[in-house]
Amino acid sequence: MRERRSLDGQWALITGAGKRIGATTARVLHQAGASVAIHYRGSAAGANALAEELNALRPGSAIVLQADLLQVDALRVMVERMTEHTGRLDILVNNASSFYPTPLGEVTERDWEDLVGSNLKAPLFLSQAALPHLRRARGCIVNIVDIHATRPLRDHPVYGPAKAGLAMLTRSLARDLAPEIRVNGVSPGAILWPEDGMSEKAQASILRQVPLARTGEPEDIAECVLYLVRDAVYVTGQVIAVDGGRSAGW
Repeated sequence: MRERRSLDGQWALITGAGKRIGATTARVLHQAGASVAIHYRGSAAGANALAEELNALRPGSAIVLQADLLQVDALRVMVERMTEHTGRLDILVNNASSFYPTPLGEVTERDWEDLVGSNLKAPLFLSQAALPHLRRARGCIVNIVDIHATRPLRDHPVYGPAKAGLAMLTRSLARDLAPEIRVNGVSPGAILWPEDGMSEKAQASILRQVPLARTGEPEDIAECVLYLVRDAVYVTGQVIAVDGGRSAGW
């Protein structure tokens, strides 16, 4: 049996890692031996608390980086700041995302720039900025997509197409960056309810579509990321749904 690969000595950059799924992903990769760069835009308290937590477990194993992912120059600067400190970049997890409804008739250009910017533009330009370091490390990219990249979600005509674009970007990068860099995606289903809330009726309606009849946990996504990063050495260009079987019935 092949010996499990180690992440010891590797550095991962995780966007939107100050809270929710991003923070859990940082913890899981860190537990597997990686050191982590915790990106945040506005969640400074969460990002700094997480870095303190991880550095208490393994000194010097976590740093914090602030950047507005909608600014392309800021992406390049963030990669430069990270690699000046770490000397390397092995793993990029494009997790940060804006998510909210934009009913037709109410869509603004700002909505478009924010939703497409965070979910598609930023992953592309951040991957491009990280490219020399990932090639040198023969590293990998994992994009957090969404099961609604393949099936429309009512009143989300900007978010859905942006995530669909991210799914295609995942496959495109996998073709273009092979064999040095593997690129895959994870598509969450009902893991955490939106931060601005959701009615119990809406939650119940979603859960009726889930064969496993429950929400998932952030660890379910993080552990799939770990699989793709550490164990799936012959997997690239794939987007794995982690949704309790919901998309199987669509």
